[in-house]
Amino acid sequence: MSQGELVDGRWPVVVDAEAAYEAIRSINHRTIWLSDGLPAPAVYWVLAELKSALGYSAQQALEQLGRGLAQSLDHYEVYEDDGRDPSASVEAAGAALQAAADLAGQIGVLLEAAQLAIARQGHRSLSERVDES
Repeated sequence: MSQGELVDGRWPVVVDAEAAYEAIRSINHRTIWLSDGLPAPAVYWVLAELKSALGYSAQQALEQLGRGLAQSLDHYEVYEDDGRDPSASVEAAGAALQAAADLAGQIGVLLEAAQLAIARQGHRSLSERVDES
């Protein structure tokens, strides 16, 4: 990736990671005080997106980040500021990224299970139930 591909002086992948963080932060803010709760159909669709984002897509991204980090050793003059061998650090980071990727895959499976558990659930508001009486 060349300097010309930077966005505001940052790698585009960093910009994307910041956007992902902001999206999760927004979900946190929108769900912190749900006085009326959140019905299953809404949760179902949120889980569908999170399953893809936090599960399977995160798994792929983490694996690719690990590979990219390893490949950087062949394309950049990589150094450690304390004189250690950079390949040892990259290997340790790669192992941690693979473990995180494996966990992300498990998150995908668990979110899918949660989604399937509520897949047939509907809802009516309290005002709709009162009108039926």
